Amino acid sequence: MPLSKCSDFWITLSFAVAALLVNLFIFVDMNTLRKLSKAICLVAILSCVAFSSEERDAKGIQFFKGNFKEALEESRKSGKPIFIDVYADWCGPCKQLKRSTFKDASVGDYFNKNFICIGIDGETDEGKGIRKFYDINSYPTLLITNSNGKLLTRAEGFMKPYILINFGRRIVPN
Repeated sequence: MPLSKCSDFWITLSFAVAALLVNLFIFVDMNTLRKLSKAICLVAILSCVAFSSEERDAKGIQFFKGNFKEALEESRKSGKPIFIDVYADWCGPCKQLKRSTFKDASVGDYFNKNFICIGIDGETDEGKGIRKFYDINSYPTLLITNSNGKLLTRAEGFMKPYILINFGRRIVPN
């Protein structure tokens, strides 16, 4: 089952279980509720396990958890250049990149293998510094830098998966 359909299934199931629990508390006596408590706990645990396994099995770009300075350090250790997505929460094309292109399996395979990938919100203090340093005036702006932060290439706007991979291949032909 594709990840988005799987997510929809578990979200729907979670709401159905929540509705069932509300009805049980309203319409069922406490003795019956005690008997059902093990089944309710089992469904809750299975839902949590399903959500967490979805995250583990997610395809696409795995973004570095940390700030830009830490990404530079990781880049120096690994020898990989840095792919930077400078975005804003309110930006439509940024959301579209996150929803589709960044979740594409071929994009994830290529970028995870060849880059330290980091997303930076351009509206935060760190993001404002990045915007000023790299002269960023629009979202999304995609940058590739070396481990010292020197800009190697850049692009603006939404990209389909094959276009984003070709963007990366400017630096890592692979």
